[in-house]
Amino acid sequence: MFSFLFNHIAISVKNVDKSVAFYQEVLGLKEIKNTASNSKTRWLLLAEDKQLHLIPRAEFAIKTNKAVHFALATNNIHAVVKHLNDLQIEYSDWKGTQEKNYIRKDGILQIYFQDPDGYWIEINNDI
Repeated sequence: MFSFLFNHIAISVKNVDKSVAFYQEVLGLKEIKNTASNSKTRWLLLAEDKQLHLIPRAEFAIKTNKAVHFALATNNIHAVVKHLNDLQIEYSDWKGTQEKNYIRKDGILQIYFQDPDGYWIEINNDI
């Protein structure tokens, strides 16, 4: 059969500069060179060779719901929560309870917040 490794996630954004600034400030992602084209798409490094591609599409309607999200794991979720609070970024649990950390049945703690375009981001302590 096939074998796969995760490579990147790509999302459409209204304002690529605003989105890059958000991901750099909130998640500490580093911008890397877009080696695929000369487009205005900007790439950010998630971890090792995993990337987030931000594709500018000011004219597109962006529709989101919490079920469509990407998740990042950290070994210090409490520091992330403090950072979000310092930046005055609202977060919630899966059920939508503001400033509540949800512990899944398997013991993983998780929170959710949104980027400038409304995309949902999950942070959990599954490390």
